[in-house]
This record gives sequence, structure tokens and C-alpha cells, in this order.
Amino acid sequence: MSLEQFGYREELRRALSTRDLVIYGMIFMVPIAPFSVYGFVWDDAKGMVPLAYFVGLVGMVFTALSYACMSRAFPLAGSVYTYARRGLHETAGFFSGWLILLDYMLVPSLLYLFSAVALRPLLPGVPTWMWLGGFIAFNAAANLIGIEFTARVNRYLLVIELATLGAFLGMGLIALFGRGEGAGGLTLAPIYDPRVFSWATVSGATSIAVLSFLGFDGISTLSEENRGKDSAVGRATVIALLLVGSLFMLQTWVATDLARGMRFSSPETAFYDIAERAGGAWLKLVVIVAVVLASAIANAMAAQAAVARILFAMARDGKLPAVLAKVHPRFKTPYVGTLAVAGVSVLVGAFFFQRIDDLTRVVNFGALSGFVLLHLSVINHFFLRERSGDWLRHLVFPLLGLAIILYVLYEMDRSAKVLGACWIALGVLYYGVLALRAKRLVGAESGGNA
Repeated sequence: MSLEQFGYREELRRALSTRDLVIYGMIFMVPIAPFSVYGFVWDDAKGMVPLAYFVGLVGMVFTALSYACMSRAFPLAGSVYTYARRGLHETAGFFSGWLILLDYMLVPSLLYLFSAVALRPLLPGVPTWMWLGGFIAFNAAANLIGIEFTARVNRYLLVIELATLGAFLGMGLIALFGRGEGAGGLTLAPIYDPRVFSWATVSGATSIAVLSFLGFDGISTLSEENRGKDSAVGRATVIALLLVGSLFMLQTWVATDLARGMRFSSPETAFYDIAERAGGAWLKLVVIVAVVLASAIANAMAAQAAVARILFAMARDGKLPAVLAKVHPRFKTPYVGTLAVAGVSVLVGAFFFQRIDDLTRVVNFGALSGFVLLHLSVINHFFLRERSGDWLRHLVFPLLGLAIILYVLYEMDRSAKVLGACWIALGVLYYGVLALRAKRLVGAESGGNA
């Protein structure tokens, strides 16, 4: 489909293949993402970390299938904002975009803080604000240059992440089976421990674990830079999610059995302690460096690219200030939106420096709430409006994904719900201002015509 069919013109550069999209999704999710949040998930899941990731993967698969449906029908930048706007209603589109912005605007700051924490033992004399400033400046520059440059950097960083993961898994298995560390082998306790199991426990941990999956949805923000078929975005979304989800469960299974009997100094550094048990100080150092490269560079760069394109799409439709829709004449990138994200990252990083776990939960609230509207969009557009008759893809799968996400939202930490509700209230006020302004413009035009 051409953009002209939807009332837009080509402004961004179509340069990405399906492989580029899959790599982008994997980079955005980060194959080693559990390294940073492992301690938080371990606490909430009572040690059943792989189970929390499995539940998250199931919920995200249904969500990925809904993204695949909508990205093929509406191959436009804007992700869930565009899909809810076209599949449900203009108002639903605004609020889905508003909610997903809570995720995408905060994710870069969260990643910078994770990286600063990881580097603290290595370079304790370097202040956090210096790390924040350096990471933000590098990623902003990379995204301003263009999506082709970002794609090239992503390929190299993905190789580094997978190599690090391979080293951890190899050394971890040797430590388990060869030296008898931890549980002395792989056990079923990390997957299901009847002594501490409850759905409330698992869903509470899943609300943190799903942070690692967020990013597969970012592939859809690149629809207007995809040079393949309209189905390429949806296919890449599902492939990237399944690949990375499998890696999440494997690495947390090995890590949890290795951690048997350990006492962590803090949730933020739990995985680094496990890596040291697996392979010694050198592996701990390698893991820390890999987390910094993966989080502060690769993941944050992808997140910044995604949110800049959502800002671009919403501004293009008049839902945000028009300046955010400006595209650089040479690099063909939404440069104002990119710089705006960099500015927000500085402020959020400074505010949440001592509250990383709260920031993690708030990020997830925005993404999961946006996914609720995505599933409703699939049901309304295909099953009700178009009468597709595809009960499985357009009704059963979206309903299953919706049920899982609503349950995780229900069991989410109270502070995340409060902060999320405040963000929604702010969106209601802003949308009210937009509606009032539109009404006045219509009235002025009517008066002028009279």
C-alpha cells in the first residue's frame, strides 16, 4: 500500500529489509535484558524467574500477532497510536499513543540508569550525570544521522550481546554440572516450585519481566522505512519476539539454578554476582560491559528511534505540537522529536536516580495499557467492522492476549497504578484542550463563512 491512500506523503527513507527489522526488534528487546532486572524479578517470583518470563512471552505472542494484523492493514509509522486511531476511534488513537509514550519516553532513561549502576563498581569516581550525558548525546547523534547508520550499529552490537550470552551459558553449565555450583545441575524449581507458587506471585513478577520484552512492538514504528512487503513488519515482530523470548527463559533458568544458596547484595547487581560464580571476575566484567553496550547504546538508541517516530506520527495528525513532525532535509529523520526525547531522558534520569524499580513498573504500565487498546482495535476493525470471519486471529487470539495483559495490570504494584493514573489524567486534560481548540477553530471558520 502507498502512503497516499492514507492521506500522507513519503517523508522518511525506505531502507530497511526484513532482516534489519528482526535485528532492530532483537536489539530493542536486548537478548541479555534479564541481566539488568534479574534481581527484581527473582524477588517477586520467589525464584521462579523462567516461569515469569514464560508467562510474559505467552501474553506478548498474542500481542505480537495483533501487531502483525494491524501493521499489514495500516503500514504507517506510529505503532499502536495509528492502529487504535484507525481501528477504533480518533480518541482511542490519542490515548493509545499517550500511553505508549509513557513507555517509550521513559525507557531510554531507565536504560541509562541500569548502565550507570553496572559501571559503578568499575568506575566509582565517575558521577551518574556524566554517564547520562554521554549516553544521551551519543544516541541522539546516531539517530539524527539516519536509520541506515543505526541499523549498521545494531548488527555489530547484536553480535557482541549474543557472544556474551553464549559465554555465560557455557560457563554457567560448566559450573553447574562440572563443579557442582548452586543446584548442581538444571532443576525444575525455577520453572515451578509448589512450595511458593501462586498466580499472584507469578503475575507480579511478570509485570517486571515484561519490561524485557518491550521493544518487539517498536518494529511497527519503522513501517514507513520498510522497503519490503507490508507483511514484513508483522513477520519480523513475531520472529524477533520468539527468538528473544526463548533466550530469556534459557539464561534465567541457568542463572536461577546457579544462584541456589546465594545472598545478593542488591537486586540491581544480582546477575553480576551470578556471573562471577559461573566464570570468575573476568566473566562478571564482560557481562557488565555487555550490559552497558546493550542497554545504554543499542537498546536506548532503538527506543529513541521508536519514540521519535511516534511523536512524528502524532504531531503529523495534529495531536502533538507540529514542530515534532519536522523531518531533517538531508538525513530524512524526525530530528526535533529525537532531540525532545534526549531532553526528557535527562530530566527523568535525574528524578528517578534512586527509584529504578518504580521507573521499571511505570514503564510497563504505559506499554501494557497501550496493548489493551491494540487488541480491541483488532477485534473492532477486522471482526466487527470488516466481518472477516477469522475467529482465531481476529477474536480468540486478541481476547487471550487482552485477558493476560489485564490480569498482569491488575496485579501490578500500586505505585505504578497511581503514577499511571496520573499520566492518564494529564492526557485527559491535554485532550480536552485539543478538543476545545478544535471547536473554536470550527466556530471561527463558520463565523467567517457567514
